[in-house]
Amino acid sequence: MTPDSLTLRDGRTVLRLERPLPHPPEKVWRALTTPEHLAQWFPSTVRLDLRQGGEIVFDDGDTRGVVTDLDPPRLFAFSWGDTDHLRWEVRPADGGSLLVLHHAFTDHYGAASFATGWSACVEGLSQVLAGEDPAPTVDMTARHEDYVREFTLDEPVIDGDAVRVERQLTAPADAARPLLQPALLAGGTVHWELVEGTGHGARLVAVATGPFDVPVADAAAALRARVQEIATTLSATPLRR
Repeated sequence: MTPDSLTLRDGRTVLRLERPLPHPPEKVWRALTTPEHLAQWFPSTVRLDLRQGGEIVFDDGDTRGVVTDLDPPRLFAFSWGDTDHLRWEVRPADGGSLLVLHHAFTDHYGAASFATGWSACVEGLSQVLAGEDPAPTVDMTARHEDYVREFTLDEPVIDGDAVRVERQLTAPADAARPLLQPALLAGGTVHWELVEGTGHGARLVAVATGPFDVPVADAAAALRARVQEIATTLSATPLRR
């Protein structure tokens, strides 16, 4: 399997997932574009006008999108709200089809949550196509943490004498808050903030400000390690889908 990837394009982050499916493209296409099939594996119910320029209404009734590309049974792409865009490609392959998803979004630090969620959804899709009830086996917490490492989503940002680490967590703010004690780091001070995340947990923003008694790169590494300790402790709390 081709590794999942993350790139930056036109100011947005683009997640790419590729999965082989032992089913013909026409069957996969129906599961991607028919609301009653989507309801079995997609993360939202939809009302869908399946034509280029047609409107999509998602389950909350307020979030809408537009079909931007349509080429049956090869390509189905649409916007989701104001910031996200999904592009589903179905390619013929030996033994069935190759499903390729490109998801473009603005919340870069939410990428691990998106990748984890889509991994579970596509596994559910595969089960539906096989005539089974969708019951994804993805360990959401472990997969999320793997993606953080794979995509280096906890990379520190250095700005002069300040270091910032933003990290999506797999537990709610109430679970994370007791771990955020006032701290000194390499002679500098650390400010912790919990903000709204992707829906799979809180988002931790840690900012260390100097002057530091070590090179700023070393202070950045220390802050990253401290944030990882917190994330590891919280990973015992199951990630909610």
